[in-house]
Amino acid sequence: MSANQSILEWTLVSECPVPQDVNAILVDGEAAVAAYKTFRDTAIFTNKRLIVRDAQGLTGKKVEIYSLPYSSINMWSTENAGGFLDFNAEVELWTRAGRIKVKLQKGVDIRKFDKLIANALLRD
Repeated sequence: MSANQSILEWTLVSECPVPQDVNAILVDGEAAVAAYKTFRDTAIFTNKRLIVRDAQGLTGKKVEIYSLPYSSINMWSTENAGGFLDFNAEVELWTRAGRIKVKLQKGVDIRKFDKLIANALLRD
């Protein structure tokens, strides 16, 4: 795999309420902080990790859950949308497993998203 190749890419459409069923997969001392809708799924920020639920297939009954502990993130970058023809803001996460790209559609606050990552990674 090339060093410049993203291993995963998600598009977040809008902020949403934290789904209640996520509580079933949280560990002791873990709490959901924020959630974002993807096209078919949800990305949930907790105080310990980022969880992305990815429904697959035509019916969406098969679900893959990605769990990214904040401790595996080495660096991140954010890029706001440029304006007229540039609608998506972008976040890139460099992790021990590779790069992850997150696109944020118009209306998702890039600076709030950036602060969620900073609070998760830079806390004492």
